[in-house]
Amino acid sequence: MLTISEMRKLSTYEARLEYLSLEAGSSQMTFESLRGLNQAFYNSTLWKQIRREVIVRDLGCDLGVPGKDIMGKVMVHHMNPIKPKDLLTLSERATNLEYLVTVSEWTHNAIHYHSALPEPMNIDRKPGDTKLW
Repeated sequence: MLTISEMRKLSTYEARLEYLSLEAGSSQMTFESLRGLNQAFYNSTLWKQIRREVIVRDLGCDLGVPGKDIMGKVMVHHMNPIKPKDLLTLSERATNLEYLVTVSEWTHNAIHYHSALPEPMNIDRKPGDTKLW
């Protein structure tokens, strides 16, 4: 099982992304016709509380890497794939903060779909800067 404690021993974003990509089958569809169960869990008060705690713990940084602030959509990723029974029983695998990490949407797609998209640019913005890039 992948854990945040083990991943934190890796200091770079690239090393942490590699650590997560080692989980076999992470892009596998696990809910198919039970998508409603998945959505009910992610809309629950319990999940919203867990999600908030993970984001605060990781300081809103991508893969919890200090200084790698997420500028867009913030997501919380299950480091180990979950199955419907994990949600039905609210198992440790689905709810334990040790198995969760804060990620950007780009990183989440890279983990699940082995996305080959270029990484988003981080552009320093200054007061009065009106240029889009």
